Amino acid sequence: MRISIKMIGIATTFFWIFLIAFFVTAVYSVKDVSFDFGEPQIVANADDQLVFSMPVTVTNRGFYDMGDFRIVTILWDNDGSLITRGSTFTPVINKNEEVTIVHNMIIDINDLLQNASNYIFNDSELRIYAAVGMRLAQLIPVEASTNMTFPWGAPFYNFTLGEPQYELYNLTHMRAVVPISFENHAFFDVTGNVQVRMFNSAEALIGEGQTDIAAYSNSPFNGSLEFYVSTEDVTTSGRFEVAFVTPFFSYEALVIPYG
Repeated sequence: MRISIKMIGIATTFFWIFLIAFFVTAVYSVKDVSFDFGEPQIVANADDQLVFSMPVTVTNRGFYDMGDFRIVTILWDNDGSLITRGSTFTPVINKNEEVTIVHNMIIDINDLLQNASNYIFNDSELRIYAAVGMRLAQLIPVEASTNMTFPWGAPFYNFTLGEPQYELYNLTHMRAVVPISFENHAFFDVTGNVQVRMFNSAEALIGEGQTDIAAYSNSPFNGSLEFYVSTEDVTTSGRFEVAFVTPFFSYEALVIPYG
């Protein structure tokens, strides 16, 4: 009996030594784990969706594998309204391994514009909260997080309708030509069409037309609209109502005075 108790005592001692050594080396390994949040970007996919993409490089130089690795991101606008959130899961990152995980989120621009239509016309910033979590040696939880900002380029920056120019078409109508210009500061190409309705000073609709647009990312666009108006209804001042239709969003609430 005394031998058995002694052996149990020795085994218990070795168990505690092993357990302490395991936790010490596991905790020590945390300092050999690093994360690098790469430069995020927004790109368009084949389904005409905007994808927020951010690479995260994980370097595990510790003594143990990492399991249950997860990236969570939350995207906010400047007013604190939630735009989107996403999560990416990787089961295992082996010891002495460096991996780059690309984390993606789908952005619905229509949701963004419901809260702030100025994102169509004005450059701004989006706020990002990014967090990573894992279990070191499948036991010890490790977490890290960061906050960052991301520049937002307006697709219709400095959108302008010029003063209408008229050419006599016949005895009752004139052809109206309205110049259009803007700069595409967005991370994606802008295609679609611009629709314009023209009202005179008496609030009467006197003409409407549309034109196709195609502006590459970070490039200007210059074009014009042409439509016919009744000669007797034209006034020196009035307003345009403008609608935008693109693969990513539609917007119909822009009013521009003329005259």
